[in-house]
Amino acid sequence: MPFGIVFAFAFIFSGPEKPLFKVGVLTPADVTLAQAKAAHLHPLLGTRFVDFYTPDNADAAVRKLARHQVDLLLDLRTGGMTTEGAAAADATAPAHYWVNPDSPKGYITEQLLRLNDRTAVRNTVTGKAVTYVDWVLPGILGLNLMFSSVFGAGYVIVRYRKSGYLRRLRATPLTAFEFLSAQVLSRLLLVMTIATLVFVPLTWIVGLHVAGSGLLLFLLASLGALSLISLGLVVAAYVSSEELAGGLLNLCTWPMMLLSGVWYSLEGSSPWLQRMAQALPLTHLLDGARAIMIDGAGIAEVWPHLAILAGMVLVFLVVSAAGFKWRVE
Repeated sequence: MPFGIVFAFAFIFSGPEKPLFKVGVLTPADVTLAQAKAAHLHPLLGTRFVDFYTPDNADAAVRKLARHQVDLLLDLRTGGMTTEGAAAADATAPAHYWVNPDSPKGYITEQLLRLNDRTAVRNTVTGKAVTYVDWVLPGILGLNLMFSSVFGAGYVIVRYRKSGYLRRLRATPLTAFEFLSAQVLSRLLLVMTIATLVFVPLTWIVGLHVAGSGLLLFLLASLGALSLISLGLVVAAYVSSEELAGGLLNLCTWPMMLLSGVWYSLEGSSPWLQRMAQALPLTHLLDGARAIMIDGAGIAEVWPHLAILAGMVLVFLVVSAAGFKWRVE
């Protein structure tokens, strides 16, 4: 196991040196970031050791800037951007940029920009930086939820099968899908109660402010727990040995613990590794939870995570019900 962990970390964090600064670039509607770089649309785009990216949403990019998650936001659209995020109409106006004066890296990035373009119009946004505690707390809570859900559901079914309890239930009109659904709902009630009892005092102790809707966060956590419980049932449905079940459940949870962003972000890792992480339910739970808790995301931003988790619940339940064994063979 120690060798596996070391090799996993070496693999995840391998690659070239990461850029020192991160800059969001808002380009005209008909121009991509690659085209803007090739056309030298702005002198800053030629600066080395800067990670340039195109934000999906201007307002979201400003929020990231306020929380020191981005060092500078450069607007190359006609006339820049208003405070509401709408593009202005003056094509002769100079480029606009947004910076957080409280960000040390933002200050240095601004100096790099001013060296290349002294006509750019300065806009500021202020906000408190996201601390590591703010970022890692959802990961720790999600990790606890994962182990409680996967192992709690998986071991119970295997023990029921070994003790002969499932064989007696088979004599009743109860179907496998109904039994597994009841197990999922009972485990969900237990894990969500425990998670709430841990979450509420812990956020008060560390002083974490949830920027988004608490109800939406609860809905996301419930769907995440459902998907993880259902994943545990997939293993329990086909396995009769507790030892084998333990090994398979560890095989399910360890990749999520390493690749789902519990302790660190995969933002700078290989793109294909990030795509692999998107196949894990814990990834969508943590990404959605951080978006709600840190960025104040609403249902419009989080619904893809909700839809994927709901789809995983359905798939896992169908797979576990299709191969469910009532007795030891």
